[in-house]
Amino acid sequence: MREAALLLASCTVLCLLLSLSDAARQGQDIRCGACRALVDEMEWAISQIDPKKMIQTGSFRINPDGSQSIREVPLARSEGNLLELMEIVCERMEDYGEHTDSSTNRKSYVRIKSRSGETMDLSEATLDSRVTASLKFSCETIVEQHEDEIIEFFAHETDNVKDKLCSKRTDLCDHALKMPHDEL
Repeated sequence: MREAALLLASCTVLCLLLSLSDAARQGQDIRCGACRALVDEMEWAISQIDPKKMIQTGSFRINPDGSQSIREVPLARSEGNLLELMEIVCERMEDYGEHTDSSTNRKSYVRIKSRSGETMDLSEATLDSRVTASLKFSCETIVEQHEDEIIEFFAHETDNVKDKLCSKRTDLCDHALKMPHDEL
């Protein structure tokens, strides 16, 4: 009788630890997915601005030698534009659905609404308002906690922003380096 009670207690503890591990992994999948979606949305928004549009930045004070410290930067990658984009980017998380990899059981997030109005294949995506809310909350948290890093990466054109920002700089994606670059 005592051995059965010990076995039952051991199984209960093991099941609890496994469920906590699954919950932690699911939370990490959401944070990683939110970061990767944020990068995609920021890159798309930046690409929609005419690259020829410039904005003057710097100090408008006149130096003792009569010059000013003004320089022109592309509007799309200016700090002011990036801050504006970061205020609205998390609203776009409602355009994403959840996809579960059958081999690893890891979750990823895919766009379910086309930007151009074309129909999309949604057979692999799960649409759930709780997931969307979690994705949006994670996105808002990332923007709040990593604002400086986001501006730093997007102010200058950089390759592989998803990997560099979401994995290397913020550690939000421990598995992202193993994901194909076109997957989100």
